[in-house]
Amino acid sequence: MKKDIYINEGLWLLSICFILFCLISFCLTTKAVGQTNTDFITVKNNQFLKNGEPYYYLGTNFWAAMNLGIANNPAYRARLIRELDQLQSLGINNLRIMAASEGPDTEPWRMVPALQPALGEYNEDLLKGLDFLLVEMAKRDMVGVLCLNNMWPWSGGFAQYVNWVTGETIPYPPPADGGKWLKYMTFSARFFKNKAAQAAYFKHLAVIINRTNSISNVPYKSDPTIMAWQLANEPRAIISNWKYRKWIKNTAAFIKSLDTNHLVSIGSEGNAFVPFATKFKKEHSIKNIDYATMHIWIQNWGWYDPTKPEKTYEKALNKAKKYIHKHIALAKKLNMPVVLEEFGIARDMENYAPTSPTTYRDNYYHEIFDLIHQAATKGQPIAGCNFWAWGGEGRPRTPKAVWKAGDEFIGDPPFEYQGWYSIYDRDDSTLKIIKDYATKMNGL
Repeated sequence: MKKDIYINEGLWLLSICFILFCLISFCLTTKAVGQTNTDFITVKNNQFLKNGEPYYYLGTNFWAAMNLGIANNPAYRARLIRELDQLQSLGINNLRIMAASEGPDTEPWRMVPALQPALGEYNEDLLKGLDFLLVEMAKRDMVGVLCLNNMWPWSGGFAQYVNWVTGETIPYPPPADGGKWLKYMTFSARFFKNKAAQAAYFKHLAVIINRTNSISNVPYKSDPTIMAWQLANEPRAIISNWKYRKWIKNTAAFIKSLDTNHLVSIGSEGNAFVPFATKFKKEHSIKNIDYATMHIWIQNWGWYDPTKPEKTYEKALNKAKKYIHKHIALAKKLNMPVVLEEFGIARDMENYAPTSPTTYRDNYYHEIFDLIHQAATKGQPIAGCNFWAWGGEGRPRTPKAVWKAGDEFIGDPPFEYQGWYSIYDRDDSTLKIIKDYATKMNGL
């Protein structure tokens, strides 16, 4: 009888211990793998929330960060760590990075090596580079917008997918001899009408979104270091607005079917170079798009001539401010936050040397940052900005060179003249302005 009591008590204690073990394991798993809703940046009406509090930021474009994290290059990784430390010291906690690049690596004016050197094939060292980057960002409480495609050829992008499925030659724009921008954009925009190209792109989305970090063992879809998935960098309809918007709708829905934790954005420039002023509002009204984006390029759009700043700068600045205010007003109607995620300006007199003066750049950064900060302070739906672009310790091989494999990564993409828009680690006057306004934005 006594033996039976001991056995029953033992079984009872064993059952209680098992239940407690299961509860503890569930809680730990939920935190480590599933995370909690407050860990992820979310949107409520026209505001970002982080840990339940309003989230504003001054960030940067650091598109080559994945390549600097590559597994087989200790020197690159060491540089990446130093770059992240400096960005953290400036108060920058938001990075817009490329999480896609398409080969082959023999093509001109490309990020090399490519993440996807051939259709469906991946450079595992670069995937581990993205893993490493996310782990290092998490250590510094940074978040990233991961861009997954590109209108432009410097990462392969839409045009490479079209080439892969059709075999047709890509008509490269400048700096290619005889290159024409419209001809290239028309070819690239064929992506929106090509089902095979889009299917290949969807496979890439699945590879990245379903990935588990090889260092932290955290699935990407459960990692709050990722703020948002971005459909592409500066997609433009060119051929068919209807096909373009259908692509946005289908892609955003597909991403949400894989991952309900993270935000989704388009990567749109806004109402630039589009004959219909409703583009921004229509594309951001599509289901599963969580927030709006805009870009401003006062020189690229012909508003500013850096060789004639006294005649063109003030007019260009006023146009830029009007452009921002118009998109803030549209975001208010959409009831969603908007981010100025690209803007930049050349060094004085368009001098590409890293030591050349930055008087106009400093003024421009101050004016744009101040506009963003003042509008956010007044409760308008502007949530932050990312300047273009972080060059850090990198320097061009020679000023105004076009990038080639073996050159240092800086802020200017491979097909642009190196040193054009890069912010270097020794640009002290510009860095002071960045730090001042990052502090102000973080304090909102």
